[in-house]
Amino acid sequence: MRYTTFGRTGLRMSELVLGAMTFGEQGGVGAPIEECRRILDAYAEAGGNAVDTAINYRGGASEEILGELLVGRRDRFVVATKYTVTRDPADPNGGGNHRKNLRLSLETSLRRLRTDHIDIYWVHIWDRHTPIDETMRALDDAVTAGKVLYIGVSDTPAWVVSRANTLAEWRGWTPFAGLQVPYSLINRDAERELMPMAEAYGLTVTAWSPLGGGVLSGKYGSAAPGERTRLNRDAISDRDLGVARVVQDVAGELGVTPAQVALAWTRRRNGVLPIIGARTLDQLRDNLGCTAVTLPPELVTRLEAATGFDLGFPADFIAQTTPWVLGAAAL
Repeated sequence: MRYTTFGRTGLRMSELVLGAMTFGEQGGVGAPIEECRRILDAYAEAGGNAVDTAINYRGGASEEILGELLVGRRDRFVVATKYTVTRDPADPNGGGNHRKNLRLSLETSLRRLRTDHIDIYWVHIWDRHTPIDETMRALDDAVTAGKVLYIGVSDTPAWVVSRANTLAEWRGWTPFAGLQVPYSLINRDAERELMPMAEAYGLTVTAWSPLGGGVLSGKYGSAAPGERTRLNRDAISDRDLGVARVVQDVAGELGVTPAQVALAWTRRRNGVLPIIGARTLDQLRDNLGCTAVTLPPELVTRLEAATGFDLGFPADFIAQTTPWVLGAAAL
């Protein structure tokens, strides 16, 4: 396992992040604690050191299980959790990115994780009702208090993140060092605005659902064209199944698994760390194998052609009009 720094900080993270959303059996299919222990141990033995969870995963069980599994070795890991999602649906202030929810959510996570600080504290999703300067100041206060070391933001428009880090720069607050987005061959939307913004600000990108909700793992490849299959409450489209079939073909040519090909494609982009989530030890070991997979350029082109993705306006328009705008200076 190789390591990289988290954004423009000195914090070193492994190239694969372990997602703890599967830790616990509450609210659906997940892993019991003993399987979680085996998963975490195997990940650590492979050199992994970053674990990602959230206050709401498995109704809080994910944080509780992770806290128990980290006893005696907590400082060897980069522990990341998130806040925003409501702690109490009946409480008007139970959720959101305002200072009150941040404080109460942070104290809850610290208690569950059995630690006195969070290494990376993520804003889970944009709260349109809370001014971003309130959120950034409250996060900076948590850093100043020593309860949070670094901060990141997930599932938020690029313009909001850009404004947040500009405010932080002007006012001497702690800026976001990381961005968390869904990113896979199934979903490349982040390439339009979010990833260019992350590159400009030096943010590390942690990619959730790098297997496209499991579609790219290969287990749905046997579905016939047009057949509807339920996955995480959403029907898998014919387009997604087509992408999965190309991933399977490439995997067969390379002698690896479809999941390893999909993860290798995601991690080939500079600054992107896939979040791998597993319910079993075998799934984890398969995912870890992606670090040994190198995709030749011609296969990358083939995989990306299958997605039918384009950047759209304004990126395509800007590219098309470059000679008109810059004349002889256009490259």
